[in-house]
Amino acid sequence: MAQYAVSAQDLTYRYGDLLAVDHISFDIPEGEVLGFLGPNGAGKSTTVKMLTGQLRPASGKAVLLGKDIAQNTNAVQAHIGVLFETTNLYEQMNAVENLTLFAQLFGVKNFNALTLLEKVGLGGREKERVANYSKGMKQRLMLARALINSPRVLFLDEPTDGLDPVSSQTVHALIREAAQNGTTVLLTTHDMVEADKLSNRVAFINKGKIVVLDTPAALKQAYGKRALRVEVQAANGATEIREVTLDADDTPQKLHDLFQNERVITVHSEEATLEDIFVKITGRGLHG
Repeated sequence: MAQYAVSAQDLTYRYGDLLAVDHISFDIPEGEVLGFLGPNGAGKSTTVKMLTGQLRPASGKAVLLGKDIAQNTNAVQAHIGVLFETTNLYEQMNAVENLTLFAQLFGVKNFNALTLLEKVGLGGREKERVANYSKGMKQRLMLARALINSPRVLFLDEPTDGLDPVSSQTVHALIREAAQNGTTVLLTTHDMVEADKLSNRVAFINKGKIVVLDTPAALKQAYGKRALRVEVQAANGATEIREVTLDADDTPQKLHDLFQNERVITVHSEEATLEDIFVKITGRGLHG
């Protein structure tokens, strides 16, 4: 059995004179969700294309399930699933026809499209033409398609972009279920809240290089500030915010005075978001 489900080893790719991916290396163990985060043009999509066998690296190699995908493309692709950001369904077919076609391409035996459609919340709509589906329904159908072959590695590109909260929650639940069942997930997203919720670890990529890779909790501890955000009600009824820095010598006294002398409404820990941390490390935003 491979030590890692996915291993990027000194991966490099150029578009002419542009070094799009600059000698990056990382490993993803089985069952982990890795958030792969960075602005447009940072190298995310090119990296994923090398990992899925769509592009051959200029140097380095992508090893999935113990095999170099450039040398064993078909064998590896039989065990991966990919959800693209751009919708690429057969819109004149219905959902069952779409899934059945891809099951045949994957050589999946005894395939039950209805079971999978129920799983993604499309039960009862399976006979409708996909052209009549909403964006959220199409996205869930594409996720169902990515799960047809029970993939051991799942690549998800902006899986909830533009979706309503209910559709997003459905997709999140399916990602968690897949990981719990041992599927390795590489998730590319601009949604830092989503990445924080779903990822065991996150990798920040900027200008073709991975600048940090760690758990969200560890990154917040390393780059955030330890403080409490205390919401109090002033004498005139207005809400005011007090900030109490943790770890200071007078922290206990300040907290005691707040509760003793003010009407405290809420107390929250104040920690950096992943977006805050990305900006702090790279000097640019995720949409920059």
